[in-house]
Amino acid sequence: MIYAIQNNLPYGRVRNSSGAFVKAALASVSAAAASVAKSMPDDFRVSITNPPGKAAYPISSFTWLLVPANVQDASKKAILKEFLHWMLTEGQKYAEPLAYGRLPHEVVDKELKAIAQIQ
Repeated sequence: MIYAIQNNLPYGRVRNSSGAFVKAALASVSAAAASVAKSMPDDFRVSITNPPGKAAYPISSFTWLLVPANVQDASKKAILKEFLHWMLTEGQKYAEPLAYGRLPHEVVDKELKAIAQIQ
């Protein structure tokens, strides 16, 4: 989507699981993420490809980070946790200008709880 927008290229709509033809946009990708936000498992393993919802873009995905559960170096652990916290809170305002959808609040809350468990 961002490549097409930056280069003024036309792009089409894709039929989603509800039968609606949806164009890739921040709102439609956010709708895809929101469709699983409340039911996301504690291990975060979820797909938002072809999600339910009339407004959801069917070719969507979360961007993933692999974060260690245990960090031996206390200063590295503190920096990692602070950075992850920033990404999920203050850093969210930088997502949309870069053509990424903000994370749903339910996902952010779940991730903040996971970050707090890093030892």
